[in-house]
Amino acid sequence: MSNRPIIDWPAWTDSPPGRYVLEWEQALLDRVVSNVFGYHALQLGLPQLDALRENRMPCRGLVLDAASGASAPYTYPPPQTQAQARADTPGSSPPPAAAPATVGEDHAPNGRSTVWCDLLDLPFEAQSVDLIVMPHTLEFTRDPHRLLREAERVLMPEGQLIILGFNSLSLWGARQSFGKMTGQPFVPAAHDLIAFTRIKDWIKLLGFELERGRFGCYRPPFDGEKWLSRFAFMEQAGDRWWPIFGAAYMVTAVKRVRSMRLVGPIRAKKPVLATGGLTPAATHNTQPENMT
Repeated sequence: MSNRPIIDWPAWTDSPPGRYVLEWEQALLDRVVSNVFGYHALQLGLPQLDALRENRMPCRGLVLDAASGASAPYTYPPPQTQAQARADTPGSSPPPAAAPATVGEDHAPNGRSTVWCDLLDLPFEAQSVDLIVMPHTLEFTRDPHRLLREAERVLMPEGQLIILGFNSLSLWGARQSFGKMTGQPFVPAAHDLIAFTRIKDWIKLLGFELERGRFGCYRPPFDGEKWLSRFAFMEQAGDRWWPIFGAAYMVTAVKRVRSMRLVGPIRAKKPVLATGGLTPAATHNTQPENMT
């Protein structure tokens, strides 16, 4: 593993550090998504991780992009295209011809549907999805801002967004930066790693409310299973003493839509007289007095 660049997910997930990270992410996802309810849930990329296996929504789909490294080892078109068998996914009508979508059941786990499309032009209706999980998807897309805008568009109000990524402010991030200069990156990412603080700023600008950020994987970036096991004690120590320097993070956010309050014409209020402020006027007799 250390003698060649780690450039794809399948090779990396079979390595000791890859299994270490995916085990932490899978366990955390199982706890988080089990408490998210609704009707439609989507996982964007990374088929090696079953992000929705503990979620109980009736319609769950895996969205893959032929141009994204996060979709490896699968390629487009899938071996058994089932475009005629429309899956029960939100807004499954095909997008414009520039970004064709294909729906099948060849790659998704547990018989769920696989949707092939451009991740930057999701073929789903606006406000039609209750949950979107993006496991390391932002690290492979050429335009992470646009991908986040697409996620915000298709999410329903109060829908949840879960983002997983490698933390650039960690020992793993430092080794990744050095490895890219030497031509031997440590983690698979097509672009620079995105810091947790930048993710928070981006999602807040889109109207999301950050619920919680979680960090994990505090062991040093070793290639072998032996050395990773020796530093297992750093898990509890890191979670207590330097939590923001974990190798991986998870961000959970909720889409907030500010409601509008219609204001009608302003009506002038009648002045309220204080009790006892005035005394009733005396009644005057308008008839002239009789003169005798």
